[in-house]
Amino acid sequence: MPSSVPPFSELLAHTRESAVHLELRDDYGTNPRLEAWQRGERVDWDNRESWWHPFHQTIADAVARGVAIRRARVISEPVSEYIRWEHYATQANITAGEDVRWLPRSQATGFLVPANDFWLFDGNLVRVHHFAGDGSHVTDELSTDIETLKLCASAFEAIWQRATPHSEYTI
Repeated sequence: MPSSVPPFSELLAHTRESAVHLELRDDYGTNPRLEAWQRGERVDWDNRESWWHPFHQTIADAVARGVAIRRARVISEPVSEYIRWEHYATQANITAGEDVRWLPRSQATGFLVPANDFWLFDGNLVRVHHFAGDGSHVTDELSTDIETLKLCASAFEAIWQRATPHSEYTI
């Protein structure tokens, strides 16, 4: 299904202060980097050229402009294989300038959380991600609805406050 939503890089390029990302799934389908990790291949973190992708540069450019970028992941424990890989690969996000935290789903009881992953840009635009049951990405939508923005912002902040920083969360 084609999407009329601008690419993430364009949305982040227009962001001035903050971008927050809430992830709620335990699996986002397969990809070549996950498959390599499953085969036992590991990233040479000292060889940035081997793993640095345009996404990381987009994040780094925004951070250099003063944009604070935070990502919170709500996960089930014991963790899925995908989350185990994602935890390992988060070094790239950190290097690019993101601040990442993890919250076990068992500690999220009592939170009102949107049903979908999202990016919230400067608190005034939300990009909602829709996934199929197998974790594959289906489409995205944008919203500037005030109530949706408030819900996404408050859900993210509540999770962020309770979540564990990446450097302290072990699998």
